[in-house]
Amino acid sequence: MAKVRVDVNVSIYPMPVVLAGAVVNGRANFLAIAWIARVNYQPPMVAMSLGKGHYTSGGIRLHKEFSVNVPALSLLEKTDYCGLVSGRETDKSRLFTLFQGDLQHAPMIQECPLTFACRLVQVVELPSNDLFIGEIAEVYAEETCLTKGIPDLAKMAPFTLTMPDNTYWKIGDRAGKAWEAGRAVMK
Repeated sequence: MAKVRVDVNVSIYPMPVVLAGAVVNGRANFLAIAWIARVNYQPPMVAMSLGKGHYTSGGIRLHKEFSVNVPALSLLEKTDYCGLVSGRETDKSRLFTLFQGDLQHAPMIQECPLTFACRLVQVVELPSNDLFIGEIAEVYAEETCLTKGIPDLAKMAPFTLTMPDNTYWKIGDRAGKAWEAGRAVMK
């Protein structure tokens, strides 16, 4: 199959959309992001990349805590709104019902089917963004979104983002079982 050279500003598809939460100036704030990934098995860690000017970054740096909230498709408009306006001028915490676990500066969103609170481990300074690495300290899930005690993607109904076309996508059907599908090649 022929290949064509494209712009270097591509992203790996798909990118999960989440709401990163932190306490900034005494108030919960949330930012819609899609540059996030699990980066360590034990202890469990995530990394998220935020632009240097984001208001939420200041709260994470100060308190060394943040939350990751996985919104369902039903929260798409509110999630997108959290990426359009800055917490400097807008109190985005009023959009949601908030709760907290043991970490006092990692506000979580009740309406999100999966949420977790993280302790900041490291900040890696990049040219235009800062990479925040956090250890997952506690996880909460809606009971109705679990199958055998594990978060079920189909029940959670999260959504993803593609770039550079800036489009949200629904999660599709199951494609196969990891660490099993490749056994067909082994034969």
